[in-house]
Amino acid sequence: VSYAFSKILVSACCPFIMIAVLTTRSTPLILAGMAIERYISICFPLHYGHMCTVQRTIWIIGVILVLCSAPPLTDLFITLAKEPASFFKTLIFCDHSLLFRDPYIYYKNCAFDSVYFSFVFLALIYTYCKIMLTARAASTDLVSVKKARNTVLLHGVQLLLCLLAFVVPSMQAPLIQLFPLYGLEIRYINFLLVYIIPRFLSPMIYGVRDEKFRKYWIRYLVYRVNRVK
Repeated sequence: VSYAFSKILVSACCPFIMIAVLTTRSTPLILAGMAIERYISICFPLHYGHMCTVQRTIWIIGVILVLCSAPPLTDLFITLAKEPASFFKTLIFCDHSLLFRDPYIYYKNCAFDSVYFSFVFLALIYTYCKIMLTARAASTDLVSVKKARNTVLLHGVQLLLCLLAFVVPSMQAPLIQLFPLYGLEIRYINFLLVYIIPRFLSPMIYGVRDEKFRKYWIRYLVYRVNRVK
């Protein structure tokens, strides 16, 4: 928003920041859920049908939304309690640190993120190790085991990309202080690296790995190349 408008009202900035935080924090939990689904399909294939149902998937999505809504909602409540009403009528650069500026919010989010990413990291490590042990013991269907292992590894890479969203803000402030004339450009580059590129890579990677999608995608590219010629 702040790349289109220099400054906007605090009351207008709140929903944008809260939605951005919600979607950013939900990604690692979704990765953990996908890794657990692969773990169940490989390690408990006979129970997969009744363990991974649509109803349970919807329930898990609801739990993820509730968990990821807690930090931005508490940020808002703390800000409502500590900031004067006039603050919400002022114009600011729409940034999380400028909107939720109470120091307690920063420490709260650091504690939450530590527990949050530790859980996701342990879930990925556990599922990967169990899948590897299953791969060693399995004498058949090694292809599906290999795919599941690669999927969990891919989730680990995606988790590292998600971590950038929490590391970059601490690097962004010193860079802006060093290059104050390029503050907007620094924020924009960080936005691309942290939020856009990881979300762009995920569907592309999964799409290329899907055999049917890859077949039609290659056919489309060949058609476009021949049409240009």
